[in-house]
Amino acid sequence: MSAKNGKAPIARATGLLIIEVVNSNPNGDPDRESDPRQRPDGRGEISPVSFKRKLRDLVEEKSGPVWEVLSRKLDLRNEACEILERRGRDRKTIEAELGNGTFKEKYWDGRVFGNTFLEEGGSDTVKSGVAQFALGLSVAPIAIERMTNTNKAGVQGGKDRGMAPLGYRIVQHGVYCMPFFVNPTAAVKSGCTSTDIELLYRLIPLAYSHTASYVRPLVGIRHAWVIEHNNPLGSCSDFAVLDALRPRKKQQPGQPSNSWDDYDVPAKLPEELAAKVKPIRDLVEEFENGLDSSTTGS
Repeated sequence: MSAKNGKAPIARATGLLIIEVVNSNPNGDPDRESDPRQRPDGRGEISPVSFKRKLRDLVEEKSGPVWEVLSRKLDLRNEACEILERRGRDRKTIEAELGNGTFKEKYWDGRVFGNTFLEEGGSDTVKSGVAQFALGLSVAPIAIERMTNTNKAGVQGGKDRGMAPLGYRIVQHGVYCMPFFVNPTAAVKSGCTSTDIELLYRLIPLAYSHTASYVRPLVGIRHAWVIEHNNPLGSCSDFAVLDALRPRKKQQPGQPSNSWDDYDVPAKLPEELAAKVKPIRDLVEEFENGLDSSTTGS
């Protein structure tokens, strides 16, 4: 990891992801046969765990283009950015790493998001992470469409074709808001650096486009707002910032939307708030402006 950038202080920050969903399931609910998550009032949900999983997957895939490009640009070492929350991990090895002090140097997601190994009474090396994502919630209620999938080749004995009744469950359209927060106080124990957070920021715009799937082909982050505070203690209310940047449905707010054009989407903070924080960043815009030959390696 880059020593030059890694020693810079971590800025206290309030963030808000504006996520658009079109004919996709952004987060299935295992308690409801993988229906898109939905509140009783009809609004859709995206769990923080599901979003962080996508970021972890992009870092874990060391042979993939995302890691290849970002590790080169940020001067990151593979061995300093392993993923703790992964399949096939060896618990005894990880407990030993917690004990001998190598844990913090190895696991990027442990430094950034924290870890749960300490619940069983281990060392207090890391508990809560620096970056915390909150529940994503749709601005308006969502309409869910369900249909049966068929397969020409049967997968059950004696069946000449396969069927999955109501197996394809999607949100027709929705705009979700997912807040997140960067807390430099947690870095004291986690070992998180400013380079770790910069990697997080560069991953966010790619979270859905590089993890698309059969039921999630059209989920994208329209805006990824980051508002850094003027001091590490915080210089304004998180709630005030989030309220100022949330989209509003122009008409019939209690009905599902049909397109992005159904929303008023703020692009700046009110003057009284803007004076209390650093200039607002849009990580999506920063990614698009930086996508040149030096980034892609072409």
